[in-house]
Amino acid sequence: MFLVVKGKLRLQFEGAAETSLSEGDFCVVPRGTLHNPVADEECWIVLIETVTTKHTGDVMTPLTKSIESQMD
Repeated sequence: MFLVVKGKLRLQFEGAAETSLSEGDFCVVPRGTLHNPVADEECWIVLIETVTTKHTGDVMTPLTKSIESQMD
């Protein structure tokens, strides 16, 4: 779930239209849905996800970190 505290956020979804969120708006991304959050300017968000959520999905990149290293 993305909750916008300050600013604006766009959520791009694979194969679907994007969603624009303003302060106070939130969006729940369905499990397994590929998405890309985009902020053109500074944006404060609250991101709520399960601890098992992989931040880069099933794609391994140099930015991918294990859950254990994210908890440090």
